[in-house]
Order: sequence, then structure tokens, then C-alpha cells
Amino acid sequence: MNRIQQPYSQQVDFQSQTLAKTFLANVFSWMFLALAVTALVSYTVAGNDSFMQLMFNMETGGMSLMGWVIMLSPLGLVLWMSMGFNKMSAPTLTLVFLLYSILMGLSLSFIFLAYTSASIAKTFVITSGMFGLMALVGYTTKTDLSKFGSLMMMGLVGLIIASVVNFFFKSSTMEYIISFIGVLVFTGLTAYDVQKLKRIGASAMSQGEGMRKITIMGALTLYLDFINLFLFLLRFFGNRNN
Repeated sequence: MNRIQQPYSQQVDFQSQTLAKTFLANVFSWMFLALAVTALVSYTVAGNDSFMQLMFNMETGGMSLMGWVIMLSPLGLVLWMSMGFNKMSAPTLTLVFLLYSILMGLSLSFIFLAYTSASIAKTFVITSGMFGLMALVGYTTKTDLSKFGSLMMMGLVGLIIASVVNFFFKSSTMEYIISFIGVLVFTGLTAYDVQKLKRIGASAMSQGEGMRKITIMGALTLYLDFINLFLFLLRFFGNRNN
């Protein structure tokens, strides 16, 4: 009996690993595509004076109404994707995800005005290294990161609250602390999210529309981890334009 069960168990384990690798490969492909779209759009419009005039009120120096719409619309799309997941078809969810990456590129274009291109490139390389390392940890570790992930989620909630509070107080010390915690939180979330997605992929029973939708949402999750980690690291490694 054991001689029969052992090969079968190994076969099931091999199938699960294959499914997980295929699923994660698709997730990372969509994530990298979205990052490429965001980077291209951001870099392109940053040097466009007409777009900058659309984003900012040149008389007051503050954000224009259209600027606020562009800045906040990505959040609205994330909420739409999350709440409308069951009702959306896979093609619709994919289009919304790509639209989200475009709008994020528009809203992040300001970093090319605030920071030098060299420091942005340097921070991107550092972010890629940290993200890749933690993704590898999440994929290879045998330790269950569920409790660790819950802790990171609590840290994320605290981070959001602290950011809202500091929006009004504008404390440079608080901003530094928030950035440091933000790096820790999104570094940890990267490992947790990759392990969670690996388990989802390993338990996948089919590759139908449902899995395609889960793939897009997984790509969105890792995309957010990367972008937020990049932005928090930019506060440490970014050199501001004179």
C-alpha cells in the first residue's frame, strides 16, 4: 500500500508545484507589464508642459481640479476592481487593471519634477532588488507567514492613519518615521503576498476565467507592494531637483 501511495503523493505534489509556478509566472508577467506601462506614461508626461498645466493651477501653485481627479482615480479603480470582482468578466478586469496602470503613471509623473532622474533610477534598482529578494523568500520558505501577514496588515492600517494625520501636521520627523515603517511593511507584505499567491496557484483546479481574474488581482497586489515600496524608499534615496 505504501509503495502505491508514495508515488501518488509525489505526483500530486509535483502537479501542485507546477500549477503554482505557472500561476505565479502569469501573475508576475501582468505585474511587470503594468509597471512598464506606468513607468512609460510617467516618464512621457513628466516633460509635457501642457499636462503639467492641466495638473496644477499656475496662479496658486496648488493642484487643479483635474489634478485631484487624476491623483484619486487610481484609488477608485482599485475599489471598483475589489468590490466588482465577482461581477466583472476577465477581459473587463484586465482592461480596468491596465487603465489603472496608466492613471498611476499620470499621477506619479510628479516624481520626475521633484527628484533627479538618476536618483529615481537608483531607487528603482534598489526597490527591484529588495522586492525580488522578499519574493524569493515568500516563495521558498516553509514557514507559514499568515500571522506575519496579519501583523503587516495591522501595520498598514496604522501607516494609513499616521499618513492622514501628518497630512495636516506636516512634520518632517513624522514623515521620516512613516517612510521607515512603510519600507518595513511593504517589504514584509511582499513575502506574505507571494506565499499566499503560491498557495492559491498550487490549489488551482482549472485555468478558466475565474483563475484569469485571480491572476489579475494577484498582479495588482504585487504591483501595489512594489509601487509603495518604491515611493517610501524614494524618500530616503531620492535627490531633489534644485
